[in-house]
Amino acid sequence: MREETRAGERQAGTADDWWRHAVIYQIYPRSFMDANGDGTGDLPGIVDRLDYVRDLGVDAIWISPFFKSPMRDFGYDVSDYRAVDPLFGTLADFDRLLEGAHQRGLKVIIDQVLSHSSDQHPWFLASRESRDNAKADWYVWANAKPDGGPPNNWLSVFGGGAWQWEPRRGQHYLHNFLASQPDLNCHNAEVRQASLDNLEFWLKRGVDGFRLDAVNFCMHDPQLRDNPPKSDNAQRFLSGPGASPYAMQEHRFDHSHPNNLAFMANIRQLLERYGAVALGEIGSDNSQQALAEYTRGENRLHMAYSFDFMGDDCSPAFLHKTLTALRPVAEQGWLCLAFGNHDVRRVASRWTDGTADAAAARLFNVLLGCLRGAVCLYQGDELGLPEADVPYERLQDPYGLNFWPTFKGRDGCRTPMPWRADAPHAGFTTAEPWLPVDARHYPLAVDRQLAAADTTLARVRTFLAFRKAQPALMHGEQTLLPPRHDALAFTRTTQDQTLLLCFNPGPAPRRLPPPTTLFAETVPAGAQLRELEGHGATPGRMGPDGLAIPPWGAWIGEVV
Repeated sequence: MREETRAGERQAGTADDWWRHAVIYQIYPRSFMDANGDGTGDLPGIVDRLDYVRDLGVDAIWISPFFKSPMRDFGYDVSDYRAVDPLFGTLADFDRLLEGAHQRGLKVIIDQVLSHSSDQHPWFLASRESRDNAKADWYVWANAKPDGGPPNNWLSVFGGGAWQWEPRRGQHYLHNFLASQPDLNCHNAEVRQASLDNLEFWLKRGVDGFRLDAVNFCMHDPQLRDNPPKSDNAQRFLSGPGASPYAMQEHRFDHSHPNNLAFMANIRQLLERYGAVALGEIGSDNSQQALAEYTRGENRLHMAYSFDFMGDDCSPAFLHKTLTALRPVAEQGWLCLAFGNHDVRRVASRWTDGTADAAAARLFNVLLGCLRGAVCLYQGDELGLPEADVPYERLQDPYGLNFWPTFKGRDGCRTPMPWRADAPHAGFTTAEPWLPVDARHYPLAVDRQLAAADTTLARVRTFLAFRKAQPALMHGEQTLLPPRHDALAFTRTTQDQTLLLCFNPGPAPRRLPPPTTLFAETVPAGAQLRELEGHGATPGRMGPDGLAIPPWGAWIGEVV
């Protein structure tokens, strides 16, 4: 009855385009707040902190997996898509979270993993038993080569080959990630329908959308052709000490099969019935092309993000080049922009060579929110948290354990949120936490930042209010200006407002000629520029000789 009531409350076609300019706050539930004192965050913990999230000024929350799972990959290995893992609570807890978020004006987006399941899922337990059972073709199975080797040269993202031998069937199964995460065969219509049914289960409960994990990995080349190697130069570069061999291949056949786009159309059709949205994660050698393909038109995903901004380079030249390459996506589909998440080092460390400068952390949040598209803000980035130092003996992430010590995995960005500076474990839990709290995080705790007037948290809240007050930042077109004087500049324009934005994403001050001279193609002759304040970044200043932008600073002006 509860599902029928919730479904009846959601009228088809009632969704607006809120998602196009949304700021989506990503919550990693294991590390957000522990309400029951077992050392791991949970759904009731999120409920307890919903006022904090609302007060940030965000529009939605994205909750990483909380489904039943053996937790080999911390929830991205699902064994029951319709059940809450007891570690996180119950379905009743989720319903309470959903209701509490909606009461506060927050949309709720939840993760869904369509490309693979846990090897403990009943589907896989049945599929591996024989080659002729009802679920035999629900996963990707293939015969060994004549010499007993794997079917082809495909590699796992997490290291090693992408094929695992299963003696019950006398075949290999495909796993693009851990061996305990077998790939579902989404070429099978029954599998696709089962996944759609799982999505609808949560839609009936009232969720506002899904973040679709590794969504371009759902379909592979049915011929199982070998991936070609990258060029010799690329091989020499990528095969250095500690580098993953995964990067030595062109991933032409192991994912991103064209037929997957029809599956995306099926998903979009279902979501439109409930007024819900889809946010896809795209991991591809040619991410810009894939982003455009997966968000183009009205029968693909509403929006998607990639890892283009999750490397180590934040130079104006790199940012300009990447934003230019992403322009076709903006013209054909819709971007969701993210500088960090649960899979990469904290941006406050990654883009500052580890110094985690407070001014830099503030600038990154402002720059992110000034770009055209939706925005994903990862928990703790609003505090300016640096990457945590997790000792080897406390590592949990299998990715890091496989590639230690050159790559330490993803634990450093997944450590607990610091809530109280003077409390054990920073107020996250009363028990030993699943990952330790970094000593540098205590002074950056929420309570201490809320008690002071000028903190990274205060600046983020200020900026998000500023953003909503500027029509051009919410709805405007974006035009990149030529990179000059080592600054990134662009305009955001609506019919009634034009903003000129200049950013200095670096540790040295920058001096630029007057904008009317430097950007004459944008600022019409005789026009005036009105400096806007209150954006939250360290402000630049315009004088008679031009613009002075401090380290990690920004200047935003309105053409009047």
